[in-house]
Amino acid sequence: MRRTLAQEIAKSGTALHAGAMVEMRLLPAAPGTGIVFRRVDLGGREIPALYDRVGETRLGTVIAQGDASVGVIEHLMAAIAGAQIDDLIVTLDGPEPPILDGDALSYFRLIEEAGTHEQSGARKAIKVAKPVVTTIKDAQIRLLPADRPEYSFDLDYSNTKAVGKQSYAMAFTRENFAREIAPARTFGFMHELDALNKMGLARGASLTNTIAIDGDIVVNKDLMRFADEFVRHKILDAIGDMALAGGPLIARFEGVKSGHATNNAALRMLFADPANYEIVEI
Repeated sequence: MRRTLAQEIAKSGTALHAGAMVEMRLLPAAPGTGIVFRRVDLGGREIPALYDRVGETRLGTVIAQGDASVGVIEHLMAAIAGAQIDDLIVTLDGPEPPILDGDALSYFRLIEEAGTHEQSGARKAIKVAKPVVTTIKDAQIRLLPADRPEYSFDLDYSNTKAVGKQSYAMAFTRENFAREIAPARTFGFMHELDALNKMGLARGASLTNTIAIDGDIVVNKDLMRFADEFVRHKILDAIGDMALAGGPLIARFEGVKSGHATNNAALRMLFADPANYEIVEI
């Protein structure tokens, strides 16, 4: 059966890029609604959380419809996918969900606090039928046929000893996600911060929600929850971006140096040919 929230729940916090306070409300939704973002500050304009609504991927995944947009949705979408929520309305009175702790665990705990409710309607998943390979410069994603969702990622930041090369792989279950991936915080480089601020970006980034790298040093290392937190967060981002497929994705995701742009390109390539996938009931 499909799953939504058992009750409404709200949370306020700072938006990562806008730096303004935003109130977010997660609302139960009727069967078949899917995941929908609603900008209450723009008269209730709604944007479905789907791959073909993605218009910007440079510093987070941004979905848009008309002149309404919502940015940095990947952490929340990862938590929604990890909690196996099918139908949900996310209302915001600003341009982004609050960044909270810079992870997906903050959102996942909100969903757990609200509780879930099973409702009528079959859960339908997208099952990859043949390999789909997407390459952008030195980044690559392979979506491979599999019997269950799996993620692996190879990260290479050899230009800084703070990160270096990291690899991680996991079977995507609710339990594995909550334990291994959801706590991994986002990260950024101090030398980029001033330029981003001048562009009106990263104004909500702080040493309490973002792992900060300065040369070969992690400035706030006490914030880290894993020694390989960087690659785990890349998997978190990938899970959130793949959730824009419109349903659970049954495939093995293999990422190498990839990011939001490659993630979205992989979904667009997947759906460009109906022979690449089949719709199955879970």
